[in-house]
Amino acid sequence: MNRSMEQEKSWRDRIDYTLLFLVFVLGCMSIMAIYAGTTTQFFSAEDYEKYRHVFALSQAKWFLIGFVLMVVVMLVDYEYLKRLTIPIFAFGMILLLWVQFFGVENKGATRWIGINGTPIYQPSEVMKIILVLTLAHLIVVLNQRYSEKGLKADLKKLGWLAAFGIPPFYLVLKQPDLGSALVLAVIIATAILMANVSYKVLASLAALAGAGIAFLYYLLLNHIELITKYVLEEHQLVRILGWLYPEQYASGYAMQTLNAIRGIGSGQLTGSGFLNSVQAANASTPELHTDFIFAVIGEEFGFLGSTVVICVYFLLIYRLIMLAHSCDDLYGTSIIAGIAGMLTFQIFQNIAMTIGLMPVTGIALPFLSYGGSALMTNMLAIGIVLNIGMRQKTYMFKSNNEVVDSDKGTLISMKGKRFRLPL
Repeated sequence: MNRSMEQEKSWRDRIDYTLLFLVFVLGCMSIMAIYAGTTTQFFSAEDYEKYRHVFALSQAKWFLIGFVLMVVVMLVDYEYLKRLTIPIFAFGMILLLWVQFFGVENKGATRWIGINGTPIYQPSEVMKIILVLTLAHLIVVLNQRYSEKGLKADLKKLGWLAAFGIPPFYLVLKQPDLGSALVLAVIIATAILMANVSYKVLASLAALAGAGIAFLYYLLLNHIELITKYVLEEHQLVRILGWLYPEQYASGYAMQTLNAIRGIGSGQLTGSGFLNSVQAANASTPELHTDFIFAVIGEEFGFLGSTVVICVYFLLIYRLIMLAHSCDDLYGTSIIAGIAGMLTFQIFQNIAMTIGLMPVTGIALPFLSYGGSALMTNMLAIGIVLNIGMRQKTYMFKSNNEVVDSDKGTLISMKGKRFRLPL
């Protein structure tokens, strides 16, 4: 019984409370920013004050549900997920195919599973986590199967990663959902980095990607009709044009970004103060409480408030990297690396598009933007990371050839032999 109590205490001690605290801080920021960023876009002027709290309250409820989901995920050993890789991946693909044929259209895109025409859930969000888990397991299998170095082994690894990564990427891109498709592409890229592929192959892939971007830019300047026919939907192309030439699209697709930049600039050092956002008051920036939530923070809390948010994100990603580095198995490391890559890209892309450094893609700001599907995905991701972190063994290195498992009192190795200490 004492041993059981010690093990339970050990598990509690291994929970990364720093990571939990950072998520809690982001949750508090999210509810405040959503409340401040709720505009008359969704309510009449008469009902605005009466119902202004609706989105913030809904986000708080989603955070509570997400916390419960996170705890449930932490209770199940992540090693069991290996056995469910194929069923989970198949389930995710079925959801994406369901959207393809029976999905609900909302704002010009078919991304949702709905009931009676009402959007309920966005499967592309959970597909991000499913792809992370699938590719992490695949990396373990590939590194065992192709342990030898060489171009042939590297190409086989890339082929398998592409076989599992490209189908969901294509289905999400076809919805069309360029933002989520780019996130899936980043997850695939992170998996390639974790697959122990040679630097020459990685350099070749980077060169191919650069050449592809350069070719697309050439088509944009000289044969724009080919892009709309084979590469992007028309509204996606116009968003990119609005990013490149904002003055020409100031009343259209560049309006959100230009208004967000003005709002952030008006915040200056300390901001206009909580609930004093001009953007929220006159509803000049559509979707202010979702994709452009960072503009609210920049306007009401200024440069200092924006810096605090970015610092919290930096600490979050840094914590994920440290957990991945301390993980003692490739499967757990690959999962955390995939989640870190996913969150890093979303944070960078959302903040960059808000200040005009990147085109608008509809990617939500993790843990801050309003939205249940995205928040559940992020909370699920944190739950998996905590699960991995709390199940890593701690070792006491006694000498160059002695390692003691501090949990079980087992002498792991001594000149190639294994012993149990008399504890």
